[in-house]
Amino acid sequence: MTERSLEFIHHFEPSAAGMRPLLLLHGTGGDERDLLPLGRLVAPGAALLSPRGPVLENGMPRFFRRLAEGVFDEADLRRRAEDLADFVAAARPRYGLDAPVALGFSNGANIAAATLLLRPEALTGAILLRAMPPLADPPAADLAGKPVLILSGAMDPIVPAETAARLARQLGAAGAAVEHRVLPAGHGLGQADVSLATAWARGLQQARAA
Repeated sequence: MTERSLEFIHHFEPSAAGMRPLLLLHGTGGDERDLLPLGRLVAPGAALLSPRGPVLENGMPRFFRRLAEGVFDEADLRRRAEDLADFVAAARPRYGLDAPVALGFSNGANIAAATLLLRPEALTGAILLRAMPPLADPPAADLAGKPVLILSGAMDPIVPAETAARLARQLGAAGAAVEHRVLPAGHGLGQADVSLATAWARGLQQARAA
């Protein structure tokens, strides 16, 4: 079901009982349907909440502005992360959801990381695909025990593996339980990403049910 309420155009799919919901956050040029197939593979039966990025760059949706490749408009990023957290807070009672796990790719992974740091209560964890540190001076967030999976590509021309490792260190320093895997891949996603994300999400669901 696609909605235009709650400030974001978004798509929602209900879940099987007891499943941790996913917040799907697409990359540049995607939309609210872009990551639905991935979400269904990674967490079969989970509720899927998938907003469309509200910023347009040459007609392509994004979640926040950038000044150049890899150079973020941090004032806009901070405002958009607050907006996304407010959207999640409004969607939860509307759809009867627990705090979701973010599943973000590229620009979507970066807004998810920023939301974790700026509004930790909005998310219960995150799968960050091809993410980089979103904030030059991250706040002293309390992410105690929040599980985070970061999957980066050894041959990624946009996000070098060491840049992703810096994000892993930032989130770990804030208390998150971070797993960072570097795959023999570029910026695009492959079957290894799907397999690792699926296994990680399955472990999270099993821990919740225990």
